[in-house]
Amino acid sequence: QVQLVESGGGLVQAGGSLRLSCAASGFIFSIADMAWYRQAPGKQRELVAQITRGGSTNYADSVKGRFAISRDNAKNTVYLQMNSLKPEDTAVYYCKLTAGPGYWGQGTQVTVSS
Repeated sequence: QVQLVESGGGLVQAGGSLRLSCAASGFIFSIADMAWYRQAPGKQRELVAQITRGGSTNYADSVKGRFAISRDNAKNTVYLQMNSLKPEDTAVYYCKLTAGPGYWGQGTQVTVSS
């Protein structure tokens, strides 16, 4: 079965960096389109970044120039490098396999202090 396990979240000061990882299993990762979403308290879940099987990327305007999504097909892992973090980036970050009905990981908390 599909499994997505996020890691790398934590507490960081504004201006700092974090790198999230999502380890995938149960499907052919190399042909899968993947995405990162986030959900802040009291807000709807929103798309942060996505990467296609071919490596094309797309970002939310709020993170362009600060975040970078990448993938390592040999490790079945998708990453989200987050730089210049702001307090408004505080949220639970989720990895998603976008194929079919969509599959979600359990999420990892990112907290940015001012």
